[in-house]
This record gives sequence, C-alpha cells and structure tokens, in this order.
Amino acid sequence: MSEVASQRVHKPGPQPVSFGSWMLTLFLMMIPLVNIIMLFVWAFGDSNPSKANYAKAALLWAAIGIVIWILIVVLGVSAAVSDLNY
Repeated sequence: MSEVASQRVHKPGPQPVSFGSWMLTLFLMMIPLVNIIMLFVWAFGDSNPSKANYAKAALLWAAIGIVIWILIVVLGVSAAVSDLNY
C-alpha cells in the first residue's frame, strides 16, 4: 500500500504564458473588433487556462460595463421625456 502512494504520477500543468504571448495578447486587445473576437476565442476555445481566465474576466467586465451604460442611458432618456411633459 505504501508502495502505491510513493509512485504518484506527477502530471505537469500547462505551461505559463510567455512574455511575448502576453505582449501579442495586449496588442490584439487594442484593435477594435479583433479584441472582442479574440476574447471569445481565448475564453471558450482550447487555450491556456491563464489566458482563458483573463478572457472570461475581461468579457464579464465588458458585460457589466454595457449593463451600467444601458441603465444610465435609459434613466437619462426617461428623465428627459418626463421633463418634456411639464
């Protein structure tokens, strides 16, 4: 039994994302439309887990920002419309 415990198989994890890969990632995030497409590719494709988590977090923050923006616009339009009634 102790012999089995001493023969644990070490499974190597994914390789860390290299500096050059992060430079390319950040460069692609500066290009409109390409950034959105690449975030979905990295988040839901077969990508490094570190880059996939980054992409999922970026998409979530973008969604939160869009929801807040929509709320502000709706509140602003409703305030403007209600001001027209008086």
